[in-house]
Amino acid sequence: MSETLAAESRPPLPPFTRDTAIVKVRAAENGWNGCNPEKVALAYTADSRWRNRTEFFSGRPAIVDFLRRKWEREHEYRLIKEIWAFTEDRIAVRFAYEFHDAAGQWFRAYGNENWAFDANGLMRERHASINDLSIRDTERQFHWDRAAPRPGDHPGLSALGL
Repeated sequence: MSETLAAESRPPLPPFTRDTAIVKVRAAENGWNGCNPEKVALAYTADSRWRNRTEFFSGRPAIVDFLRRKWEREHEYRLIKEIWAFTEDRIAVRFAYEFHDAAGQWFRAYGNENWAFDANGLMRERHASINDLSIRDTERQFHWDRAAPRPGDHPGLSALGL
């Protein structure tokens, strides 16, 4: 494997098994919970195509720009992803995340993502459908340190009834 290819590899690689797909989903969750746009963008191909809500764009610079804008608006962001289905090079997830806006209003966003990967394990397509629900602070369920991975003992979506 060339150095460039090795540098652009993000295991686990396709073809996915149930176990490796679950590892891939948790790695994505951990990356996004770090709220570091430049680091997160490295999990995607240089020309990755995205649909996120009503935005359509492609390429790592656009991904970084999108994530910067996102996390400037969505304060104390915490995300949980759960596998829904998978094939050899595709994974479908459902997710929920909590955040508050600049005025202090809390929200829980619910959604689904469809992912397609290249042979090196980089995501080449991401399609996300997301709905926001206004919640009270007392309704929050995602409690761990900000910009950190979800602790191993924190319940997932199914265990939380979401």
